[in-house]
Amino acid sequence: MAKADNKAMAGGATRLVSHLARALREKENLTQKALGEKLGYTGSAISAMETCAQPPSDEMLVKLEETIGAGLGVFQEAREWVRLEKFPPHFQDFALLEKSAVTLSMFETQVISGLFQTDAYARALITGGFPVLSDQRVEELVEARLARKALFEREPVALIELILDEATLHRVVGSRDIMRDQHRHLAELAQRRNVTLQILLLDCGLTGEQAGLRGGGMTLIETLKHERLVYMEPQDESLLLSDPAKVSLYAQRYAKIRAQALGPRESLAFIRKLAGEEQ
Repeated sequence: MAKADNKAMAGGATRLVSHLARALREKENLTQKALGEKLGYTGSAISAMETCAQPPSDEMLVKLEETIGAGLGVFQEAREWVRLEKFPPHFQDFALLEKSAVTLSMFETQVISGLFQTDAYARALITGGFPVLSDQRVEELVEARLARKALFEREPVALIELILDEATLHRVVGSRDIMRDQHRHLAELAQRRNVTLQILLLDCGLTGEQAGLRGGGMTLIETLKHERLVYMEPQDESLLLSDPAKVSLYAQRYAKIRAQALGPRESLAFIRKLAGEEQ
């Protein structure tokens, strides 16, 4: 692919970083190879970053700031925006909402929620999906997904609630070892004070009701402005609902699913048993 095409396809933050990195490198009279040696990368990696053939990793941006940043803080500031551009286009708006959300209430029916995934689970899931992605693109998506975990540590704290259909815990992604580690990770997160994790059992319908069978997963969001939204991803497309009547309907469905799920303590015990931590 030609350099001009790379520039045209790259996001605005990636293009800005590539331009500034080259300008500051040349100001320091450094070749691409020399800068690469200072950063711990090859000259080819620096070239790929400057031509937008490959977006800079978060680690590269940190090292660029330390080495040629000139105290401007530009590369540090760019980290969030370059990371955002690595998400699929349909997810980028939601990623911004998620980052600043007051509350997140999620129901997942197919796989573990991205916010709760381990590195190995996320990599196996993305690698095994369709369409087939390059190794470079897989790494970009994994890096961006794992960076979302900053929400767990954010101040002010976000309240995060996740209801998992039991099927997500039994569906093997990657390997059984990966699943065991994923279950242990879920158990650790479930014990955080700002996290509530519940399991909707497969036999929930034996009681005559199973509110989670229709429509798949959803995420209810409360924004900083206390607006309430619903986000869904049918077949890798995004749907963000703000109409109060529709949001209310999904909130009622979510409340019903939550009432039918195991309580937080029972859910934690269930996950620990799957992880082999309880007999």
